[in-house]
Amino acid sequence: MSELRVGVVGIGQRAPLAAGANRPGVARVVSCADPSPRGRADAVDLFGAGVTVHTDYHDMVDDGLDAVFVLTPDDRHVEPSLFFLTAGVPVFVEKPLAITLDDCDRLLRGAFDSGTRLYVGHNLRHLPVLRRMREMIDEGLVGQVRSVWCRHFVGHGGDFYFKDWHAERARTTGLLLQKGAHDLDVIHWLAGGYSREVVAMGDLAVYGTNPRRAERTGSSDEDPARMPDWFDPGIWPPSALTGLNPVVDVEDISMMLTRLDNGVLASYQQCHFTPDYWRNYTVIGDEGRLENFGDGLDDDNPTVKVWNSRRHGYRSDADHTETVTGGNSTHGGADDQLVAEFLRFAAEGGPTRTSPVAAREAVAAGTAATASLRASGAHTPVPPPAPDLVRYFAAHQGKQ
Repeated sequence: MSELRVGVVGIGQRAPLAAGANRPGVARVVSCADPSPRGRADAVDLFGAGVTVHTDYHDMVDDGLDAVFVLTPDDRHVEPSLFFLTAGVPVFVEKPLAITLDDCDRLLRGAFDSGTRLYVGHNLRHLPVLRRMREMIDEGLVGQVRSVWCRHFVGHGGDFYFKDWHAERARTTGLLLQKGAHDLDVIHWLAGGYSREVVAMGDLAVYGTNPRRAERTGSSDEDPARMPDWFDPGIWPPSALTGLNPVVDVEDISMMLTRLDNGVLASYQQCHFTPDYWRNYTVIGDEGRLENFGDGLDDDNPTVKVWNSRRHGYRSDADHTETVTGGNSTHGGADDQLVAEFLRFAAEGGPTRTSPVAAREAVAAGTAATASLRASGAHTPVPPPAPDLVRYFAAHQGKQ
């Protein structure tokens, strides 16, 4: 089989992911589009002088593409994705699938109507420590899952999410959705179900009161600045940060509770001003508890512990302990596996570890929780997807 001809829409912070699609004999990035001069220049640096570079993604359709990555900011996923789905080109959409539930359902329906393959970049499903935790659950090490907890300590939150478009509700809905989509998807995956009712609380506790908020010069849609341009891990505490986005109206701390459709209860906590940066998942079953220490995203080798025997007080010596070795590429090797799965799926179809319906369900939970916290913790239902779409994607996007 000849190499897949791959396109990339949006040459920004996440574009290096698509560089992993340059695999001799498998795939090659041949076409890109970005409205900014910086993005177009970076395309040549990332993908080589032979790549065709456009200002408008519509012009890419004449480049004979077999697959396309949509790596635009979150609020700009929908239109290019629908364009290429309609054109019959398999699409990779970076997570979150979209910033509203209606737009998620538009994308699922677009894939269904066109019969073109849709893939969503939830790379944590390929993270070695989380794959192993899912296997431990399947092996029955904790019995039937009854609850899942996740604490996400976002230690670089100020630099990563409050100095550009991520800080604006109009661009993200909120960080409980934008940042939390990863974790909500993992919670659903570990628990084996999807959120159907939520309550949440949150606040803009730190970054909304920073008196030194000021627009950075030289940053616009035409000439965008990016996180490596300003990131300084030595600045502490978070209140010392300067140059925040002119608009900051998303919460920097949020907590949600949810009941899943299979009866599992789950909680998610996210804080953007902690001194450390990692995720901790706890899964409680009716025969034990498992938990990760370290998440493998920064070349560490996390440990997963399982407690089954009764005890009084905390003891670090678990009944079962495993160290999980990650990969050497970004995100503990998850990005490399993600790209490989998409390329195989674009070429051949078949089952995938990620799921467009699951991606939609993560957004559904995140948007409902955001609505709840902005309504003083009101109980909020989570609408399910249309049954015909559930059946279609469960069959690996093959109509029956």
